[in-house]
Amino acid sequence: QVQLAESGGGLVQAGGSQRLSCAASGSFFSIDRMGWYRQAPGKQRELVATVITNGGSTNYADSVKGRFTISRDVAKNTVYLQMNSLEPEDTGVYYCNAVTPWAIYWGQGTQVTVSS
Repeated sequence: QVQLAESGGGLVQAGGSQRLSCAASGSFFSIDRMGWYRQAPGKQRELVATVITNGGSTNYADSVKGRFTISRDVAKNTVYLQMNSLEPEDTGVYYCNAVTPWAIYWGQGTQVTVSS
């Protein structure tokens, strides 16, 4: 079992920055990949960014490339999402995700609201 605890989020003005954190506990050593997804009202959940825990290879949605950065702190079992140049279209609930060989885990989600 893996437990994910997200923090960060809140209200920010367009053009501003925020950082989200996701701390993994439990069987964190089994995690192959972690990532962030988001869901806007009335829309499906979509990929934002992922990072491979062993090696650090990253992947981003086209809509956030150049603005968002995903990183990991192996010692703290934590993944971060640094979000810069935020736009109203970035508003949504952001979910942390962890993938192991046998299961996919999700955090409870944290709201990010970008005002214009």
